[in-house]
Amino acid sequence: MAKTFKIKKGDQVMVIAGDDKGTTGEVLQVLTKKDAVIVAGCKMAKKAVKPTEENKDGGFANVEMPIHISNVKKVEA
Repeated sequence: MAKTFKIKKGDQVMVIAGDDKGTTGEVLQVLTKKDAVIVAGCKMAKKAVKPTEENKDGGFANVEMPIHISNVKKVEA
């Protein structure tokens, strides 16, 4: 049976726990297998990027990491 959540892609949510507590953002992705969401601008991490033909320099990129769905609440717009 598939899991269903009240939070969907594109919703505005507020983080209610963790380092980014109080910040709001748009849901970019819902990860049903991990019970997590990815929120724009929250829980940023630096990831190493190898140089490729398109990206000659490589280096570091800021990436949003998943937040457990219990740590966010939907904000009425």
